[in-house]
Amino acid sequence: MMQDSDRGPIIYEQPVSERIRMFLRLEFLFHRARYLLGQESPWASRLTFEVIIDVMAVLGRADLKKEIIKELERHSATLYALSRNPNVAQDRLQEVRDEVQAMLQALHERETAPGHELRYNELLNAVRQRSSIPAATCDFDLPAFHYWLEQPGGQRLRDLHDWISTFGIFESSIALCLRLVRESVAATREVASGGFFQRKLDSSTPCQMIRIALSRQVALYPEISAGKRRFAIRFLRPGDTMSRPSQTDEDVEFDLLCCFI
Repeated sequence: MMQDSDRGPIIYEQPVSERIRMFLRLEFLFHRARYLLGQESPWASRLTFEVIIDVMAVLGRADLKKEIIKELERHSATLYALSRNPNVAQDRLQEVRDEVQAMLQALHERETAPGHELRYNELLNAVRQRSSIPAATCDFDLPAFHYWLEQPGGQRLRDLHDWISTFGIFESSIALCLRLVRESVAATREVASGGFFQRKLDSSTPCQMIRIALSRQVALYPEISAGKRRFAIRFLRPGDTMSRPSQTDEDVEFDLLCCFI
């Protein structure tokens, strides 16, 4: 997730499970759509249109409703176990448990798949069919799309809001899942000797995501590779546009968060 340049360290995230990988991609698309929906220009509407098509493409590769329910049920079981720990703040824990149960109920009550209504949208389908061809949504290729883009900004935004809203419950539930994962651990201060760090993972407690916080004053970025049993981090110096980045040979201090919940 991108952060404002004037706030704290830069956070780098690496999903370990395929489910979290999909959730992060959808979160990125939903954030991009929300940003673009604040603009009325035809170009912003065109870009928002493309985001909706990308969301539909991601959803077409997996049963999103089933995956979200599995993830929330996993969190529900973990939270129940925590409720038996007297050292946990029970009031706050109960609030989170109620939030998870309310989301699960809403998902079970939803009968259709995410974006089901959009499958019958002729304009979306026309653009979607040509979206894999470079520049194939030009005005002369899709006159119906050109006509829609030339409508008043308020009308276009109403349409886009209506289409995005078909993903509403899924956008909210993914945000909840990722929030629970991100808030599940405290950071530990680590040092990458010679720009390299690795650690084994406990296979009995699967890690969901690796997060790294790095000061903005450090002119490096991490390259993370992660599997079920271990992960490794290389800190690289960015090259210019004509050269490849190189691993630093200096020791690098960073904050590490392994999200296990």
